[in-house]
Amino acid sequence: MSIQVEELLLLLSAAVACAVLGPFLVLRRLALVTDAISHVLLFGIVAAYLVVKDVGSPWLFFGAAASGVLTVLLVEGLQRVRFIRSDAAIGLVFPTLFALGVLLLTLFVPKTTHLDVDQVLLGTPELAVFDLLSWNGVPVIARGTAILTGLFALNLAAILLLYKELKLSTFDAGLAVVFGFAPALLHYGLMTLVSLTAVAAFNAVGPVTVVALFVVPAACAAQVCVKLSHLLLASLGFALAGSYAGVWLALAWDTNLGGTVAATLGLLFASVFLLAPPHGLLWQGLRDVRQRRSFNELLLAIHLQQHENTSVEVEESTLAGLHRHFHWHPTVLRRVMARAVRRGWVQPQGARLMLTSAGRTAAGEVFQVRG
Repeated sequence: MSIQVEELLLLLSAAVACAVLGPFLVLRRLALVTDAISHVLLFGIVAAYLVVKDVGSPWLFFGAAASGVLTVLLVEGLQRVRFIRSDAAIGLVFPTLFALGVLLLTLFVPKTTHLDVDQVLLGTPELAVFDLLSWNGVPVIARGTAILTGLFALNLAAILLLYKELKLSTFDAGLAVVFGFAPALLHYGLMTLVSLTAVAAFNAVGPVTVVALFVVPAACAAQVCVKLSHLLLASLGFALAGSYAGVWLALAWDTNLGGTVAATLGLLFASVFLLAPPHGLLWQGLRDVRQRRSFNELLLAIHLQQHENTSVEVEESTLAGLHRHFHWHPTVLRRVMARAVRRGWVQPQGARLMLTSAGRTAAGEVFQVRG
């Protein structure tokens, strides 16, 4: 299998493992917690190393995961303190634990250990693909790809098994308590999965890309979906599309894989935010224009109805009279009149506009009182 294919599989496996949990984090307003978790993993790794004194020990993995859960506990504990909001709590915990991890690394880990800034921030997928698992002496798949694929299966199984409970506790934790779903247990179970996934993805793609994979696909999906099930599927789709495009661009431009994928996901969100129906800015702008036009046409119909069979009916139904009443620019007034004619609400009669039966019905519905 070529290096390019291995790199693509590594990024895609990281994408789906993170993106399947992302919607719950976004809906629970825990997106920034993933940033804190991904940066404090160093503290957990160093703390575990100080206990086992073995760089290759699997306990380092669990130490990193435990530091993620500790971050969540500390953030939520600080939130309960008066005057400390969630963003301030994250700002207190994240730099403290990260700096403490660097300090412990500097003081107690052998001086031959090198803390690479690129590795810490952007990861090294280009090197991770060379750490291969073998079968009968034959290299089969990158270790990171296998682990992240397994975590995706674990995350997906947990969501499918506890979908109803997670859904209810996400949207109404109080009701979840009434039904006996233990939302606190579900919450910390979810954050444990987030920590495990972040640890596994940390070495491969770096914390910046981990945060992007957790948050951006879910944020994109939230722009186009309403139902939670659709949100989960769309999040996976956006994660796969953004990761594939990012890997392709990184290979074409010879840039860092993790950083390029994160940047591509950011551009993907910008495109969705601007263009995707029904909540994209472009669609909202078009909807506002249509509503404003429809409102103006309705105002015209109501105005004509209110002056029907009155002494000023003729004066108020001419172009000059309508301009004097609405103070619209003549060009705008003509456009409103033309659209009202196309809708069949009015019809020109000489210099006047006459209300049709359809226009009279539309204007009358505004004043109907429904019992």
